[in-house]
Amino acid sequence: MNSAAPAPASTRSRIALWLDLIRWNRPAGWLLLLWPTLAALWIASGGFPGWLLVAVFSLGTVLMRSAGCAVNDVADAEFDRHVSRTARRPVTSGELGRAEALWVGAVLALAAFALVLLTNALTVALSVSALLIAIAYPFTKRWLAVPQAYLGIAFSFGIPMAFAAAAGEVPLLAWWLLLGNLFWVLAYDTEYAMVDRADDLKIGIRTSAITFGRYDVAAVMASYALFLLLWLAAGLHVGLGWPFLLGLAAAAALALWHFSLIRRRDPQGCFTAFRLNHWLGFAVFAGTVCAYALR
Repeated sequence: MNSAAPAPASTRSRIALWLDLIRWNRPAGWLLLLWPTLAALWIASGGFPGWLLVAVFSLGTVLMRSAGCAVNDVADAEFDRHVSRTARRPVTSGELGRAEALWVGAVLALAAFALVLLTNALTVALSVSALLIAIAYPFTKRWLAVPQAYLGIAFSFGIPMAFAAAAGEVPLLAWWLLLGNLFWVLAYDTEYAMVDRADDLKIGIRTSAITFGRYDVAAVMASYALFLLLWLAAGLHVGLGWPFLLGLAAAAALALWHFSLIRRRDPQGCFTAFRLNHWLGFAVFAGTVCAYALR
């Protein structure tokens, strides 16, 4: 009897494969990028930034996250085939060619760049840096002990871009918010890495879950705390009131709930914590919007 082989690409529509490539049915990924970017946009604008900037950054976030998935899957195809959770991704399974996946990613990145052209020169320049940082991320897992920290920069770069678009400059406050958000990324992506730790140890990929070892849960909770404290300081600096504090309190409560999910290091619990992290980001965003609306 012949062993099972990946179904040829002709058995599935190209669009279905492309949507699978960019994780279209799993919006948690782009929501993790969207909420801090929009929160920064509100802070940079001192309130509602206008529908044009909201649309540019919302659509641009979705497009760039989708392009990043395509690049990541091509770069990690040889590793992903050894991880049970990722072995059926279209590039890894052979249903989608690497060149085609890169073309999909390039088209999405160009569409995002077209949106950025509706802003200003500084934002355009920062978008090029953001693209280069994002492309390099998959390869950091070969040599960085904590590649999730680098991912924190990539996933947070919408923050200085939001300030550039709304205020025409990138003040120290923007980089402070980026640093805070980096710790949030480190927290939730370590939870994600805890899911695949056994497989990653076998194939030799470096992750924060492996580097932190038995201190992984403590590192996650410390990262949540640093994120919330840095954003608290930023919010107080710009005079955000009780709705912002309420949003941070809700985010802190969610982080404590995540501790109950990850403390035993059960892969399913860790994945649930990662998958629902966007609610933590939404709490901070909602608090920011309400604080400005009620001024």
